[in-house]
Amino acid sequence: MKVGFIGLGNVGAKLASSLARNGFDLTVRDLDPDAVAPFTEAGAASASSPAELAEAVDVVITCLPSPAASAAVMEAPDGVLAGFTPGMMWAEMSTTDEAEVTRLGAVVSAAGGFPADCPVSGGCHRAATGNIAILAGAERPTFERILPLLTSMGRRVLHTGPLGSASVLKVVTNYLATANLLSLSEALVTAKVAGMDLNTTYEAIKISSGNSFVHETESQVILNGSRDINFTMDLVLKDLLLFQSVADRGEVPLEVSPLLLEIVADAAERYGMREWSPNVIRRLEEATGTEILATGFPAEMVDDEPEEPGYEVVVDRP
Repeated sequence: MKVGFIGLGNVGAKLASSLARNGFDLTVRDLDPDAVAPFTEAGAASASSPAELAEAVDVVITCLPSPAASAAVMEAPDGVLAGFTPGMMWAEMSTTDEAEVTRLGAVVSAAGGFPADCPVSGGCHRAATGNIAILAGAERPTFERILPLLTSMGRRVLHTGPLGSASVLKVVTNYLATANLLSLSEALVTAKVAGMDLNTTYEAIKISSGNSFVHETESQVILNGSRDINFTMDLVLKDLLLFQSVADRGEVPLEVSPLLLEIVADAAERYGMREWSPNVIRRLEEATGTEILATGFPAEMVDDEPEEPGYEVVVDRP
Protein backbone atom coordinates (compact mmCIF):
# COMPACT_ATOMS: atom_id res chain seq x y z
CA MET A 1 0.00 0.00 0.00
CA LYS A 2 1.39 3.39 -1.03
CA VAL A 3 0.73 6.07 1.57
CA GLY A 4 0.79 9.84 1.23
CA PHE A 5 1.12 11.93 4.39
CA ILE A 6 0.39 15.67 4.42
CA GLY A 7 1.25 17.72 7.50
CA LEU A 8 4.53 17.05 9.30
CA GLY A 9 4.00 19.11 12.43
CA ASN A 10 4.52 18.07 16.06
CA VAL A 11 2.17 15.10 15.79
CA GLY A 12 2.12 14.45 12.05
CA ALA A 13 5.87 13.98 11.76
CA LYS A 14 5.82 11.34 14.47
CA LEU A 15 2.90 9.46 12.92
CA ALA A 16 4.57 9.54 9.50
CA SER A 17 7.81 8.32 11.08
CA SER A 18 5.96 5.30 12.46
CA LEU A 19 4.74 4.46 8.96
CA ALA A 20 8.27 4.77 7.58
CA ARG A 21 9.68 2.71 10.45
CA ASN A 22 7.16 -0.03 9.72
CA GLY A 23 8.10 -0.28 6.06
CA PHE A 24 5.31 1.53 4.24
CA ASP A 25 5.95 3.08 0.83
CA LEU A 26 5.69 6.73 1.92
CA THR A 27 5.32 10.05 0.11
CA VAL A 28 5.24 13.20 2.25
CA ARG A 29 4.19 16.82 1.84
CA ASP A 30 4.60 19.87 4.07
CA LEU A 31 5.00 23.59 3.46
CA ASP A 32 8.19 23.55 5.55
CA PRO A 33 11.12 22.02 3.62
CA ASP A 34 12.94 21.39 6.91
CA ALA A 35 10.09 19.12 8.02
CA VAL A 36 10.27 17.15 4.77
CA ALA A 37 14.07 16.74 4.67
CA PRO A 38 14.45 13.99 7.33
CA PHE A 39 11.92 11.83 5.48
CA THR A 40 13.47 12.16 2.04
CA GLU A 41 16.92 11.57 3.53
CA ALA A 42 15.56 8.32 4.97
CA GLY A 43 14.17 7.21 1.60
CA ALA A 44 10.64 8.60 1.44
CA ALA A 45 9.41 10.42 -1.64
CA SER A 46 8.13 13.99 -1.54
CA ALA A 47 5.53 15.82 -3.60
CA SER A 48 5.43 19.41 -4.81
CA SER A 49 1.66 19.66 -4.31
CA PRO A 50 -1.16 17.72 -2.65
CA ALA A 51 -2.45 16.75 -6.11
CA GLU A 52 0.91 15.29 -7.08
CA LEU A 53 1.01 13.34 -3.84
CA ALA A 54 -2.49 11.95 -4.39
CA GLU A 55 -1.58 10.79 -7.88
CA ALA A 56 1.25 8.68 -6.46
CA VAL A 57 -0.50 6.84 -3.60
CA ASP A 58 -3.39 4.59 -2.59
CA VAL A 59 -4.31 6.43 0.61
CA VAL A 60 -3.88 10.07 1.62
CA ILE A 61 -3.49 11.00 5.28
CA THR A 62 -3.89 14.61 6.38
CA CYS A 63 -2.76 15.89 9.79
CA LEU A 64 -3.18 19.65 9.84
CA PRO A 65 -3.71 22.43 12.38
CA SER A 66 -7.28 23.46 11.56
CA PRO A 67 -10.41 22.55 9.57
CA ALA A 68 -9.66 25.45 7.24
CA ALA A 69 -6.19 24.08 6.51
CA SER A 70 -7.62 20.65 5.72
CA ALA A 71 -10.24 22.14 3.40
CA ALA A 72 -7.56 24.10 1.54
CA VAL A 73 -5.32 21.06 1.14
CA MET A 74 -8.21 18.96 -0.13
CA GLU A 75 -10.06 21.44 -2.35
CA ALA A 76 -7.47 23.86 -3.76
CA PRO A 77 -6.88 23.72 -7.53
CA ASP A 78 -3.72 21.71 -6.84
CA GLY A 79 -5.27 19.95 -3.84
CA VAL A 80 -5.72 16.29 -3.03
CA LEU A 81 -9.03 16.00 -4.87
CA ALA A 82 -7.39 17.20 -8.08
CA GLY A 83 -5.21 14.07 -8.03
CA PHE A 84 -7.76 11.71 -6.53
CA THR A 85 -8.78 8.51 -8.33
CA PRO A 86 -11.68 6.13 -7.59
CA GLY A 87 -10.90 3.52 -4.96
CA MET A 88 -8.50 5.68 -2.97
CA MET A 89 -8.86 6.28 0.76
CA TRP A 90 -8.58 9.54 2.67
CA ALA A 91 -7.85 9.52 6.40
CA GLU A 92 -8.23 12.81 8.25
CA MET A 93 -6.02 12.59 11.34
CA SER A 94 -6.39 16.25 12.31
CA THR A 95 -8.50 17.33 15.23
CA THR A 96 -11.35 18.83 13.26
CA ASP A 97 -15.03 19.67 13.16
CA GLU A 98 -17.49 16.83 12.65
CA ALA A 99 -19.55 18.87 10.17
CA GLU A 100 -16.49 19.76 8.11
CA VAL A 101 -15.03 16.26 7.96
CA THR A 102 -18.47 14.95 6.97
CA ARG A 103 -18.72 17.56 4.22
CA LEU A 104 -15.29 16.74 2.83
CA GLY A 105 -16.01 13.04 3.19
CA ALA A 106 -19.06 13.44 0.96
CA VAL A 107 -16.88 15.07 -1.70
CA VAL A 108 -14.37 12.23 -1.43
CA SER A 109 -17.17 9.65 -1.70
CA ALA A 110 -18.56 11.42 -4.77
CA ALA A 111 -15.12 11.09 -6.37
CA GLY A 112 -15.24 7.33 -5.76
CA GLY A 113 -13.09 7.42 -2.63
CA PHE A 114 -13.44 6.10 0.91
CA PRO A 115 -13.16 8.63 3.76
CA ALA A 116 -12.29 8.13 7.44
CA ASP A 117 -11.61 10.48 10.32
CA CYS A 118 -8.84 9.11 12.54
CA PRO A 119 -7.73 11.61 15.21
CA VAL A 120 -5.16 10.54 17.79
CA SER A 121 -4.94 10.98 21.55
CA GLY A 122 -2.21 10.44 24.11
CA GLY A 123 0.44 13.09 23.54
CA CYS A 124 3.39 13.60 21.22
CA HIS A 125 5.59 11.33 23.33
CA ARG A 126 3.31 8.38 22.58
CA ALA A 127 2.95 9.35 18.93
CA ALA A 128 6.73 9.11 18.67
CA THR A 129 6.77 5.46 19.79
CA GLY A 130 3.71 4.29 17.88
CA ASN A 131 1.85 3.77 21.15
CA ILE A 132 -0.72 6.53 20.78
CA ALA A 133 -4.47 5.82 20.75
CA ILE A 134 -6.46 6.32 17.55
CA LEU A 135 -10.19 6.92 17.16
CA ALA A 136 -11.51 5.97 13.73
CA GLY A 137 -14.84 6.94 12.18
CA ALA A 138 -15.70 5.22 8.89
CA GLU A 139 -17.90 2.61 7.35
CA ARG A 140 -16.78 -0.77 8.64
CA PRO A 141 -15.25 -2.00 5.32
CA THR A 142 -13.22 1.22 5.05
CA PHE A 143 -12.08 0.87 8.65
CA GLU A 144 -10.90 -2.69 8.01
CA ARG A 145 -8.97 -1.58 4.91
CA ILE A 146 -7.17 1.18 6.78
CA LEU A 147 -6.65 -0.72 10.05
CA PRO A 148 -3.13 -2.00 9.13
CA LEU A 149 -2.03 1.61 8.71
CA LEU A 150 -3.61 2.67 11.97
CA THR A 151 -2.09 -0.18 13.99
CA SER A 152 1.33 0.83 12.63
CA MET A 153 0.90 4.35 14.00
CA GLY A 154 -0.95 3.58 17.24
CA ARG A 155 -1.39 0.83 19.80
CA ARG A 156 -5.11 1.03 20.60
CA VAL A 157 -7.49 1.69 17.71
CA LEU A 158 -11.20 2.17 18.34
CA HIS A 159 -13.80 2.07 15.56
CA THR A 160 -16.19 4.76 16.78
CA GLY A 161 -18.88 4.43 14.11
CA PRO A 162 -19.58 6.36 10.90
CA LEU A 163 -17.51 9.20 9.49
CA GLY A 164 -17.47 12.16 11.89
CA SER A 165 -18.00 10.14 15.06
CA ALA A 166 -14.28 10.03 15.85
CA SER A 167 -14.03 13.80 15.52
CA VAL A 168 -16.85 14.27 18.02
CA LEU A 169 -15.23 11.94 20.53
CA LYS A 170 -11.80 13.51 20.00
CA VAL A 171 -13.01 16.99 20.96
CA VAL A 172 -14.92 15.47 23.89
CA THR A 173 -11.71 13.89 25.21
CA ASN A 174 -9.68 17.06 24.58
CA TYR A 175 -12.29 19.07 26.45
CA LEU A 176 -11.91 16.75 29.43
CA ALA A 177 -8.12 17.04 29.25
CA THR A 178 -8.34 20.84 29.34
CA ALA A 179 -10.76 20.77 32.26
CA ASN A 180 -8.31 18.50 34.06
CA LEU A 181 -5.34 20.77 33.30
CA LEU A 182 -7.13 23.81 34.71
CA SER A 183 -8.30 21.97 37.83
CA LEU A 184 -4.78 20.60 38.38
CA SER A 185 -3.41 24.12 38.09
CA GLU A 186 -5.74 25.22 40.87
CA ALA A 187 -4.94 22.13 42.94
CA LEU A 188 -1.15 22.54 42.70
CA VAL A 189 -1.21 26.25 43.49
CA THR A 190 -3.59 25.73 46.41
CA ALA A 191 -1.42 22.93 47.80
CA LYS A 192 1.70 25.12 47.57
CA VAL A 193 0.02 28.09 49.25
CA ALA A 194 -1.21 25.74 51.99
CA GLY A 195 2.39 24.79 52.70
CA MET A 196 2.47 21.38 51.04
CA ASP A 197 5.65 19.96 49.50
CA LEU A 198 5.02 19.72 45.76
CA ASN A 199 6.83 16.42 45.26
CA THR A 200 4.62 14.92 47.95
CA THR A 201 1.58 16.62 46.42
CA TYR A 202 2.34 15.07 43.03
CA GLU A 203 2.58 11.58 44.53
CA ALA A 204 -0.55 12.07 46.63
CA ILE A 205 -2.58 12.95 43.56
CA LYS A 206 -1.00 10.11 41.58
CA ILE A 207 -2.01 7.40 44.05
CA SER A 208 -5.45 8.85 44.76
CA SER A 209 -8.85 9.19 43.15
CA GLY A 210 -7.65 12.53 41.75
CA ASN A 211 -5.16 10.88 39.41
CA SER A 212 -5.38 11.14 35.63
CA PHE A 213 -3.38 10.89 32.42
CA VAL A 214 -3.07 14.68 32.43
CA HIS A 215 -1.64 14.68 35.95
CA GLU A 216 0.93 11.99 35.14
CA THR A 217 2.13 13.95 32.09
CA GLU A 218 1.40 17.67 32.23
CA SER A 219 1.87 18.07 35.99
CA GLN A 220 5.43 16.80 35.54
CA VAL A 221 6.44 19.44 33.01
CA ILE A 222 4.65 22.08 35.08
CA LEU A 223 6.71 21.14 38.13
CA ASN A 224 9.89 21.00 36.06
CA GLY A 225 9.24 24.53 34.85
CA SER A 226 9.65 23.81 31.13
CA ARG A 227 5.88 23.52 30.63
CA ASP A 228 6.77 21.80 27.33
CA ILE A 229 4.00 19.34 26.45
CA ASN A 230 4.24 20.04 22.70
CA PHE A 231 0.78 21.62 22.72
CA THR A 232 0.04 25.34 22.54
CA MET A 233 -2.65 27.74 23.73
CA ASP A 234 -4.11 28.28 20.26
CA LEU A 235 -4.68 24.56 19.84
CA VAL A 236 -6.45 24.34 23.20
CA LEU A 237 -8.73 27.20 22.17
CA LYS A 238 -9.45 25.50 18.86
CA ASP A 239 -10.39 22.26 20.62
CA LEU A 240 -12.61 24.02 23.16
CA LEU A 241 -14.41 25.89 20.40
CA LEU A 242 -14.93 22.66 18.45
CA PHE A 243 -16.39 21.03 21.54
CA GLN A 244 -18.63 24.03 22.13
CA SER A 245 -19.84 23.79 18.51
CA VAL A 246 -20.83 20.15 19.00
CA ALA A 247 -22.75 21.07 22.14
CA ASP A 248 -24.39 24.06 20.47
CA ARG A 249 -25.64 21.91 17.60
CA GLY A 250 -27.28 19.65 20.17
CA GLU A 251 -28.55 22.63 22.17
CA VAL A 252 -26.72 21.45 25.29
CA PRO A 253 -26.66 24.30 27.87
CA LEU A 254 -23.05 23.94 28.94
CA GLU A 255 -21.90 25.71 32.09
CA VAL A 256 -18.25 24.68 32.57
CA SER A 257 -17.12 24.94 28.94
CA PRO A 258 -17.67 28.73 28.61
CA LEU A 259 -15.60 29.27 31.76
CA LEU A 260 -12.76 27.13 30.43
CA LEU A 261 -12.80 29.14 27.21
CA GLU A 262 -12.63 32.38 29.18
CA ILE A 263 -9.66 31.19 31.26
CA VAL A 264 -7.63 29.85 28.32
CA ALA A 265 -8.40 32.91 26.18
CA ASP A 266 -7.13 35.13 28.99
CA ALA A 267 -3.93 33.06 29.29
CA ALA A 268 -3.40 33.20 25.52
CA GLU A 269 -3.81 36.97 25.56
CA ARG A 270 -1.31 37.31 28.42
CA TYR A 271 1.36 34.88 27.29
CA GLY A 272 0.79 34.38 23.56
CA MET A 273 -1.13 31.96 21.38
CA ARG A 274 1.99 29.84 20.80
CA GLU A 275 2.84 29.51 24.48
CA TRP A 276 2.82 25.95 25.85
CA SER A 277 -0.65 25.19 27.18
CA PRO A 278 0.43 24.15 30.74
CA ASN A 279 1.56 27.74 31.28
CA VAL A 280 -2.08 28.56 31.91
CA ILE A 281 -0.96 27.97 35.52
CA ARG A 282 1.03 31.22 35.38
CA ARG A 283 -2.20 33.15 35.92
CA LEU A 284 -2.46 31.64 39.40
CA GLU A 285 1.27 31.78 40.07
CA GLU A 286 1.21 35.52 39.42
CA ALA A 287 -1.98 36.04 41.41
CA THR A 288 -0.49 34.33 44.47
CA GLY A 289 3.13 35.38 44.07
CA THR A 290 4.38 31.82 44.07
CA GLU A 291 6.12 29.43 41.68
CA ILE A 292 4.95 25.87 41.15
CA LEU A 293 8.30 24.14 40.77
CA ALA A 294 9.87 21.00 42.19
CA THR A 295 13.01 18.96 41.60
CA GLY A 296 13.25 15.60 39.90
CA PHE A 297 10.69 16.08 37.14
CA PRO A 298 11.47 15.86 33.39
CA ALA A 299 11.55 18.84 31.01
CA GLU A 300 9.56 16.88 28.45
CA MET A 301 7.66 13.64 28.33
CA VAL A 302 9.27 10.53 26.84
CA ASP A 303 7.31 7.32 26.35
CA ASP A 304 9.23 4.64 28.22
CA GLU A 305 7.05 1.80 26.97
CA PRO A 306 8.46 -0.23 24.08
CA GLU A 307 6.63 -0.03 20.78
CA GLU A 308 4.13 -2.86 20.50
CA PRO A 309 1.88 -4.01 17.65
CA GLY A 310 -1.35 -2.09 17.57
CA TYR A 311 -4.76 -3.68 17.87
CA GLU A 312 -8.43 -2.84 17.57
CA VAL A 313 -10.23 -2.05 20.80
CA VAL A 314 -13.52 -3.93 20.58
CA VAL A 315 -16.51 -2.43 22.37
CA ASP A 316 -18.63 -5.07 24.11
CA ARG A 317 -22.11 -4.12 22.96
CA PRO A 318 -25.33 -5.97 23.93
